[in-house]
Amino acid sequence: MKIGFAGLGVMGAPMARHLVEAGHAVAGFNRSPDKARAWAKATGGRFVATVNEAAAGAEMFILCVGNDDDVREVVAAALPSLARGAVIVDHTTTSARVAREMTAQAAGQGAAFIDAPVSGGQAGAETGQLSVMAGGDATALVRVEPVLMHYAKAVKHMGPSGAGQLTKMVNQIAIAGVVQGLAEAVHFAQTAGLDTDAVYDAISRGAAQSWQMDNRWKTAAAGQFDFGFAVDWMRKDLGLVLDEARTNGAHLALAALVDQFYSEVQAMGGARWDTSSLAARLQARPAR
Repeated sequence: MKIGFAGLGVMGAPMARHLVEAGHAVAGFNRSPDKARAWAKATGGRFVATVNEAAAGAEMFILCVGNDDDVREVVAAALPSLARGAVIVDHTTTSARVAREMTAQAAGQGAAFIDAPVSGGQAGAETGQLSVMAGGDATALVRVEPVLMHYAKAVKHMGPSGAGQLTKMVNQIAIAGVVQGLAEAVHFAQTAGLDTDAVYDAISRGAAQSWQMDNRWKTAAAGQFDFGFAVDWMRKDLGLVLDEARTNGAHLALAALVDQFYSEVQAMGGARWDTSSLAARLQARPAR
């Protein structure tokens, strides 16, 4: 398939690489041209300098950019150049509102738009093990699902336009609560003078087990946070969650509280730390 790909960052670059390795003709665009050139050199994909070039004649156009405004800008630039009947797949985490806007805009020019945020982080993108939650036209999704499966372990259609983004919000709400619980558990174990490795061995095979515990307990206990999904990104995502909750009436006291805690981590200089750095906020507080 002829594919345009916009956004070759820590997530987009490996996702686009999987498509090249699978034999698709991929034109890669990034706002920083040097990143796009390096990606093309490393993968054999085609470097392009503009969104229009990436979209020219493409049957499928994939985005993995920053925020709502980035999506609006890229889609507006891509639409006139796409092949008739093309499918746009947006892996950016955005508001449900912008997904609905882009669906209407794409339909007006004979294209389909699917909001398809992902979960699994950089590691999932590198290994091709992402989970994709998709909203939009089910028929269009069926057409492109085999392509998405080159970097996904699962693709789930969640409903009409915006449903993928709403599902990603659910994902982030759940993560926020689990990571705060993990941070407090590590903090309590350390304050109580316990061997945190032994604690992990004791509790990680029972009801407390989670992906966060298995992958973040030991690094959090060691105060290591210079990796993973950045606090800045999580605050962006929680901002989308809290905006949506104000619209739909959901009560999200814990998500709002954790968002405040992340603002404290940012103030500590942890804007690019992993989300498990909620533990750093507690580690910085002297025991009473």
